[in-house]
Amino acid sequence: MTSSIRSYSNIVQRLITGLAGAAVIMGCIVYNPWTYFAVFLFITIMTMVEFYRLAGMDGMLVQKTFGTLSGIIIFCLSFLIEQEHISARYYFLIFPLVSCVYMIKLYKKFERKPFTNIAFTFLGIFYVAVPFALLNIAAFENGFYNYEIMVGCLIILWASDTGAYFAGTRFGKRKLFERISPKKSWEGAVGGAALAFVFTGIIAHYFHSLPLWQWFVIAIIIIVGGIFGDLVESLLKRSIEIKDSGDTLPGHGGFLDRFDGLLIAAPFIVAFLEIAPLWQP
Repeated sequence: MTSSIRSYSNIVQRLITGLAGAAVIMGCIVYNPWTYFAVFLFITIMTMVEFYRLAGMDGMLVQKTFGTLSGIIIFCLSFLIEQEHISARYYFLIFPLVSCVYMIKLYKKFERKPFTNIAFTFLGIFYVAVPFALLNIAAFENGFYNYEIMVGCLIILWASDTGAYFAGTRFGKRKLFERISPKKSWEGAVGGAALAFVFTGIIAHYFHSLPLWQWFVIAIIIIVGGIFGDLVESLLKRSIEIKDSGDTLPGHGGFLDRFDGLLIAAPFIVAFLEIAPLWQP
């Protein structure tokens, strides 16, 4: 009985947090490009802070402030360039910026493995900040800010997560990747894919920024990226021996738990959107 009550409470928490978070994020995306910028900059910062905290728990002496600041600058540069406020040449600032970590480490004493710590600083930037920065390219895919692509991608991602959660809880028997995540099942993956495809059809009917076939390709990328993103984060958490990346989002863990699938899917989505026009006659 106690277990059932706890499970029900977790589902309620998960539902309330998910709906409230989705409403805020969607509202910011739809309202205008600057509110979109603000909410995703906030998500980027919170996710980077969580990642560096996890790395610290594993004994890494990462440059948390420098790494997070670098992520903020990369995200802001990407947004301003895609909005055509500044030249794309400013992308070249990224390379000397991240290279400063080597010089900073020279002044840190008593570190047994400085280059391992440097590697984890870079990992926070490229695992978290770069995928979020790439989303700015998707947001301005048609040469101007259009909320449809971002809203569509998030709906598909959340539909996939929701379908996988309930299908896995109700029908899950065959383990998907037991060595990394014992709770993930093939039934959950199929349930998540099915619900994601249903919502993709609905999105394609109302959002015409992309043709139907491109929406379904993006759905496949998000479904596969979501599965691998979750497994990659599970691998990270297992290496540190923790359950959730944080407790910021009741019922969902932390920001890294909530957006892990997007971190893996985003580079593939943007690459597809940029290359797809070359395939059209």
